[in-house]
Amino acid sequence: MNILIVYSHPSKESYTFQILKQLESVLTEQRWNVEITDLYAQNFQSSMTEQEYHREGSANTTLPVSEDVLKEHKKIEKADCIIFLYPLWWSDCPAIMKGWFDRVYSVGYAYGHQPSLPKMKVIKYGIAICTAGHPNDFLNKTGIEQSMRTIMLNDRLGNRFENKEMFILGGTLSVDRVKEKHKSQINQLANTIKALFSQE
Repeated sequence: MNILIVYSHPSKESYTFQILKQLESVLTEQRWNVEITDLYAQNFQSSMTEQEYHREGSANTTLPVSEDVLKEHKKIEKADCIIFLYPLWWSDCPAIMKGWFDRVYSVGYAYGHQPSLPKMKVIKYGIAICTAGHPNDFLNKTGIEQSMRTIMLNDRLGNRFENKEMFILGGTLSVDRVKEKHKSQINQLANTIKALFSQE
């Protein structure tokens, strides 16, 4: 099985990076093929070009798709499961990951399909994992959690995934108190993936 992790954080000293390494470890222990797209490391261009805007805004699929976007499409087509891992910044993912969706979910591929163009396949399992400084109770009480889930699961993942789930690893401002809980959640996630794909 092939798992693609789309990862967004600028620092290798971050708690989010620690989660990435744990996630990579538990998934490779299952002998799955794990590919990581580190958006900051590869300096992914998050802003649309003017040509890309005209292609998307007018659904003008005669205009070419950028090479870096086509590379992401190839990764998607290989994947059985895609995990999006990022920190919560101002109630959403970092701009560079938002830009990944803006550009990679191109018209004719992820939506507005035309018979003459390759269409994004439906992925078996999509997972969003978000680290957050505030505890989950605060995010729930303020409505931020529901907003995050609606945007990520209903819109960005949408019907492009058969199964979808979101894990919010909150309370990282007191990280020592939550580390073991988060570690357990990541281990359980690996078991969930294993169970889902063993049904095939």
